[in-house]
Amino acid sequence: MDDNITYYSRNAEQLAEQYDSLEFEQVHRDWLELIPTEGMALDVGAGSGRDARFLASKGLSVVAVEPASGIRERAQHYSAKQPIHWLDDSLPELTQVHKLQTKFDLILLSAVWMHIPPSARQRSFRKLSSLLKPNGKMVVSLRHGASPDERTMHPVSADELSQLAQQQGLTFRLLEKRQDELKRQDVAWQTVLLTLPDDGTGAFPLIRNIVINDAKASTYKVGLLRTLLRIAEGHPGAVLEQTEETVALPMGLVALYWLKLYKPLIDTLGIQQSSSNKGLGFVKPEGWQTLTNRSTNDFYIGACYFDPTEAQNVYRTLKDIASTIRNMPAKYITLPGTQTEVFHVELERTQKPKGALVLDYAFLKSLGTFYVPRSIWDALARFSVWIEPALVNEWSSLMASYALNQQRALSRVDYLNALAWENPERTTSRVRKRVEQLLNADHVRCCWSGSDIRPRNYAVDHAFPFARWPNNDLWNLLPTKTAINAAKSDKLPTTQTLLQSRDLIVQWWRQGWEEHSDEFFTQANFALPNLSPKNKSYNDVFEALTLQRDRIKHLQQLEDW
Repeated sequence: MDDNITYYSRNAEQLAEQYDSLEFEQVHRDWLELIPTEGMALDVGAGSGRDARFLASKGLSVVAVEPASGIRERAQHYSAKQPIHWLDDSLPELTQVHKLQTKFDLILLSAVWMHIPPSARQRSFRKLSSLLKPNGKMVVSLRHGASPDERTMHPVSADELSQLAQQQGLTFRLLEKRQDELKRQDVAWQTVLLTLPDDGTGAFPLIRNIVINDAKASTYKVGLLRTLLRIAEGHPGAVLEQTEETVALPMGLVALYWLKLYKPLIDTLGIQQSSSNKGLGFVKPEGWQTLTNRSTNDFYIGACYFDPTEAQNVYRTLKDIASTIRNMPAKYITLPGTQTEVFHVELERTQKPKGALVLDYAFLKSLGTFYVPRSIWDALARFSVWIEPALVNEWSSLMASYALNQQRALSRVDYLNALAWENPERTTSRVRKRVEQLLNADHVRCCWSGSDIRPRNYAVDHAFPFARWPNNDLWNLLPTKTAINAAKSDKLPTTQTLLQSRDLIVQWWRQGWEEHSDEFFTQANFALPNLSPKNKSYNDVFEALTLQRDRIKHLQQLEDW
């Protein structure tokens, strides 16, 4: 494969001209009617970008994979104004694609399969099939004919793909063999269409069993699932590693979101979480109870606690939560009718901080690792908008059933309000203060229009609407004109809108948060896909922002703005 990549880079201009001499409709005319009208498409071995550009022109959000830098860079320049996300990646691993934490409606491999050695094809196919949405389609064009140059081309057959499809549970359809569009007499083509039937993972029945049918009634199990759902939906960049079976998360992040979910229930409203008088295992005098004066919004990725005593209290609280999660819900959530645990927790031995504590990647990872079955993770990420209401309903019903809560005559609305996620009005105040500070000595421009912001006559907009994707990270909060914010409301900016505002948004990030860049990048690298924990590039954050926009659009189908 390396020699092939070198060849495609070295001959980028010649090959791009050859590919672009043919129209997409010529090359792929036998399956044009199967192209989705919307959704996400993955073009593996995208070459000159011809196919990626066509799919983008049809309204699809396209991830284009090309390992040959020469031809990729040429294609990127040519498609700069289209919603195409280019990645330097390759089969069989597709490491960068899997980091995106998304699934695709269409996967295209045009003139690629013959470059994959037979020994790597089973793994390649397994990786590709795991990226399909239910009812998603994979189109593979098979090139028959010897290599005309130094490129390595292995023999291919439709029968081989048929067997691989059967192993992975995909349907198989072979289209008629056709001649080469470049009129090469010794080359012929076949197209194979593969489809993933609707969700057969069993994740939904298992989640339903945990939430509703599990004999062991406890807010812990619902709290853990909602914690994981919040991370899956809001922090695709938090995944430490993933296999075909499991997704690994920093244990500290799981503990942090647990704290954020339980704190308003326990400290603010005093609602009991069990029928026992013993109290909760993670609410201890030397940890949790020292933080009762802190609000939920004081705990977030990137937060820094400078006071050594408070730093130790936060550390102790998160350690206690991690231990409780391992010993309670993770231990007792099992596969139906078995003692097999669904989740796996590995805690690490750590030492309490001697000075300040930062809730960054290194610290959250240091507490240990939490393993989630891949099928459950995918279901939580893709269907959070439907799953979360079920979790909230079950949690409120459990709390209402506890005798100590019944004595307080709380209504169902009280419980549902207590379980609501963070209040966005409180979490924009920091950004407003920062804008006011800057206005004293500088201009601040509206991130959507470019007009100057005026003191006390502006709004702080959640780029991704908080009502549907609750995120108060610094990168997601943008100063804007009040009228523009009102018009945008809970709509999602289109890719084109984001691209038009790119310079304004990046300028604001630099202007507003250069002095807090560690916090800014920690939050962005956790929340947005395909960013490394060490990323310090505002431009890379913007690229990830546009990709996350596409993920949210196709997960939640929000109205465009």
